Amino acid sequence: MKQSSVLFYFVLAVYVAASPDRKLLAAPPQPEWTLFAPNTSTTTYLIDLAGVVQHQWPSAFRPGQAVYLLDDGALLRTCNDNSTGGFNSGGRGGRIQRIRWDGTLDWSFLLADANKCQHHDVHLLPNGNVIAIVWERKTLAEAVAVGRNPATVGAGELWSEMLLEIQPDGAMGGTVVWQWHVWDHLVQNFDATKPNFAAPSTRPDRININYPANAPTADWLHMNGLDYNVALDQIIVSLHNSNEVWIVSHSPTSNGDLLYRWGNPAAYGLGTAADQKLYGQHNPRWIADGLSGAGDILIYNNGLNRPQGAFSSVEQIQPPLLPDGSYFLQGGQPFGPTGTVWSCASASGAQFYSPNISGAQRLSNGNTLICVGASGTFIELDSACQNVWQYVNPIANMGNNATFRSTRIESGDSRLAGLLFCEMDGTVASGDVNQNGMLNAGDIAEMVREVLSGPAGLPTGPRCAADMNEDGLVDQTDVSLFVAALLAV
Repeated sequence: MKQSSVLFYFVLAVYVAASPDRKLLAAPPQPEWTLFAPNTSTTTYLIDLAGVVQHQWPSAFRPGQAVYLLDDGALLRTCNDNSTGGFNSGGRGGRIQRIRWDGTLDWSFLLADANKCQHHDVHLLPNGNVIAIVWERKTLAEAVAVGRNPATVGAGELWSEMLLEIQPDGAMGGTVVWQWHVWDHLVQNFDATKPNFAAPSTRPDRININYPANAPTADWLHMNGLDYNVALDQIIVSLHNSNEVWIVSHSPTSNGDLLYRWGNPAAYGLGTAADQKLYGQHNPRWIADGLSGAGDILIYNNGLNRPQGAFSSVEQIQPPLLPDGSYFLQGGQPFGPTGTVWSCASASGAQFYSPNISGAQRLSNGNTLICVGASGTFIELDSACQNVWQYVNPIANMGNNATFRSTRIESGDSRLAGLLFCEMDGTVASGDVNQNGMLNAGDIAEMVREVLSGPAGLPTGPRCAADMNEDGLVDQTDVSLFVAALLAV
């Protein structure tokens, strides 16, 4: 190729790129991102470490409550949909959506009617199905029939809990392929003439229908978070009202046994108030393989009604897991452990507190990202509880900037490859951007197209052909390397 032709096309590219509505050489985004959905907004945001919004997903609904980034950059989102009426308590959802990176709505599944309503949290399984927390209505007669004290059934009805596994079908459909009901795992010592009569202390694998007795509200247990462990095929859930986390089996060969519980042994008659560890907690999750504390459970302990005062903490516990997937329990004793592996109740010496919502996530650098939900404050803490990064959600309505949870998406995460950073494929360093085996005007045209088809410094295709040095970004360095390659021909 003649140098004059190269320079002509290059000058043309620079001229177009430098036009008033283009900023080719703007600063690139930070290499890590944080996902969150403000409670008062219908939009879900992905910000960089400087707080700059790098992407957003629109919706017609406020969150209800959880949001997750999926493998292809799509969003799994719960929605606060009140169109069906029915039960309405804190954390109401009612609809689950899957929204593509470009904002296209792939799936919108209504899960609410007069007798049930999705709320708080969902989880995508490896098979593509979705597990959801769902309220389940029981009448006064149904509650009394299983041994509930009738004086503690608020508003003439009791809303229990169930977990539903839904197989998506088309744009709006779904089929329940697995279900777990609290109602199938009860014990009671109130009425000897009713089923499942026994001392709760003798059946820690069952749920005391009379604990807690929280009339006049009908929201009995108030599940508020869940996680799934693929290796164990188990689900962990948080029970706000009983101040516990439970682990239940999802295995098709089991009957959904309650395998483990921790936080408040008084709930099953094997402890007193002095033994309580959790206070209105949220977001229990297993720490993933490869991270510090892998296999342990991380919990945001809100500290609601904590005897020592109003402050929150993050607790890391090591459950007594046995080789067969069950959990050790000494007869007549509550489930262990008696203490935590790690706990943090302050950020650089300053206590944090959120009476509701909130969450915690272990990061690959050993730090922990916490969301102080009530104030919409996200804090990254090191192992010594020192604050190394902080952001406050600025999206507020009437002063309310509460956020259910925040999630860090780390540098190089494959879910954002080709979307917020370029994939490395080793094929463009020579300057053959269009990969046709030669350098010519076609490569210049492709380079210009790649540079101009997206925001400054961001990738513009599935592999980002213009990323000459394969650093994940398209910037000035790539343009310089490209011109050098052309001039060398």
